[in-house]
This record gives sequence, structure tokens and C-alpha cells, in this order.
Amino acid sequence: MPTYDYVCDACDHAFELFQSMTDSVKRTCPKCKKRKLRRLIGTGGAIMFKGSGFYQTDYRSESYKKAAAADKPPSKKSESSKKGAGPKPAKGNSQSSGD
Repeated sequence: MPTYDYVCDACDHAFELFQSMTDSVKRTCPKCKKRKLRRLIGTGGAIMFKGSGFYQTDYRSESYKKAAAADKPPSKKSESSKKGAGPKPAKGNSQSSGD
């Protein structure tokens, strides 16, 4: 059941009322008892999405995620780290002389 905002034009009393959608609109102010009550139209509750995407992050199967990762081209960072991952060998002797 939704919550509706009401305001009285006579006494400026504002309040929220939790009522069914099929209930009639209230007309009498509970504070001053005058028939100057007006229901306000608002935006209602909103859905807030956080992250990179609702469907993309929450409802994709694991097999889809693995296939998408395999199809994605490698980034420049991962290519450079593969090429120069270790220290360069010294010129000259490639074997150690510690036998």
C-alpha cells in the first residue's frame, strides 16, 4: 500500500497517510476539521541502481561472463606486464658461476 502526502489549505497542516490505492481521497483535515484537504502528487519511491549495470552485474550467468571475458581484447597494461615481467638478463654470461 502506498503512502500519500496531504496538505490542508486552511491551516497548512501537512502529513502522510498510508492507505490503499482503492481508498477514496481524504477531504477533511484531522487538525482543523475543515474540508480543505488536498492530496499532493509526488514522484513516489525511486529505484536506485549502483555499479556498472543492473542486468550486466546481477543477472548474467557465469558461463556468459567467462565467454565475454575471453572475447574481450587484452588491455595495454596486461600486455606490457607480460612482455617485461621479469628482470632483463645481463649481457655476456647467461649462466651463473656458483657451481
